Amino acid sequence: MSSEVNTDFLHDKRLDAIAADLLRPVGISKGFLIWMGFLTISLMGCIYAYYIQWDKGLIVTGLRDYVSWGMYIANFIFFVATSLVGMLISSVLGLIGFKWVKPIARIAEIIAVAFAAVAGLVIVSDMGRPERLPYVFMYGRIQSPILWDVTVVTTYMVLSALLYFIPLIPDLAISKGRMGHQPKWLQATYEFLSVNWNHSSYQYKILLKAVRILLILIIPTAFAIHTVTSWLLAVTLRPGWDSSIFGPYFLTGAFVAGSAAVVIMMYFVRTNYKLDKYLTVYHFDMMGKLLVLVSIVYLYFNINEFLVPAYKLKTADAIHLHELFVGEHAMLFWSVQLLGLILPIILLLFKFFRKPFPMLVISIVVLVAAWFKRYIIVVPTQENPFLPKQFVPHAWMVYQPTVIETAITMGTILLAVIIITILFKLFPVIPIWEMAEEECSGEKDKHQE
Repeated sequence: MSSEVNTDFLHDKRLDAIAADLLRPVGISKGFLIWMGFLTISLMGCIYAYYIQWDKGLIVTGLRDYVSWGMYIANFIFFVATSLVGMLISSVLGLIGFKWVKPIARIAEIIAVAFAAVAGLVIVSDMGRPERLPYVFMYGRIQSPILWDVTVVTTYMVLSALLYFIPLIPDLAISKGRMGHQPKWLQATYEFLSVNWNHSSYQYKILLKAVRILLILIIPTAFAIHTVTSWLLAVTLRPGWDSSIFGPYFLTGAFVAGSAAVVIMMYFVRTNYKLDKYLTVYHFDMMGKLLVLVSIVYLYFNINEFLVPAYKLKTADAIHLHELFVGEHAMLFWSVQLLGLILPIILLLFKFFRKPFPMLVISIVVLVAAWFKRYIIVVPTQENPFLPKQFVPHAWMVYQPTVIETAITMGTILLAVIIITILFKLFPVIPIWEMAEEECSGEKDKHQE
């Protein structure tokens, strides 16, 4: 990230054109209302499903004595994982100095904010007594990874929200005089949130310093959030979880899921908002290369995760691996590995598949596979406890998600989509001032040459 901003763009005529382009999608349209209506009605049905669970207890789910963590915890790990993309794009690539991430960074931060916020609610959906959630803070033990997880998830969400909002302030100030066609309440919102920004060099200096501090702080926080999440499983002795590489294993998987989510949102913004001038084929090509890189690293950890216990083949590990490789979960396991990891790596090595539409299809498959990957991590190991299963109903021996459980899980996904939709429509999804400053600086460099 540059240490200073060239404010010449404020007096450049091209600022008006860029602002007009990027503010065009902002506002309440008929299509937005129809889409939000559909999402809201669907969410209300999912909330009713949660009311049934709250009233009758977790007996309405497929969770029993043996498999006490099911779809809900898999969903929680998925949301935490995908939210890490904000750190990967904005912090790691941004601090290194890759300029191509500028139009993508805000999209990544929106995903980070939405998914981190919903991750906390997913935990509540897994609680039989949600009213006891405050006890985690009131009586939490420092030895418990659950307390660590709640702490780092909250911290990461706050840092992501700040990284989204602070760079948005100059855009709000630029937009104030260009929103005459928008509702009064939206104009008032821009006026309030722009906090008297006047585009002085001193203000930009403070903004860049604050953003740089946040970008540095969020890196260890992001590493902590998913490492601690992995420890919720890894600190147990269960086969399939008892692993010393779960921290980096989860982190690399998070980068794969998050990169796929960003590509999907990029395609949506590019096509629906007609912003192909800012989200070009080059950006999709670079995201494709990034997805290949993180997928290869994730494949390496997958090989380690299964090859080592398969070589030693302890009794409990042998049962667990048999269920994954050729047993009840084999179809899902190999589909996730082949379709969600190996095949995307092979395809994305070719430039043709790093174009927008092929990237969209591949990323959807990768993201869906990423969710089922978390399911594979959570459920099978609980179905094979050390002690024999005796004198219990057959339904307790296997895990079958119920309709109620599935509806509540879909509700959390819908809530994340609602948050993303609102942020996409109420505020510029691509930074106006950064695009204008980059174009102005680029033109200046050409003249100097």
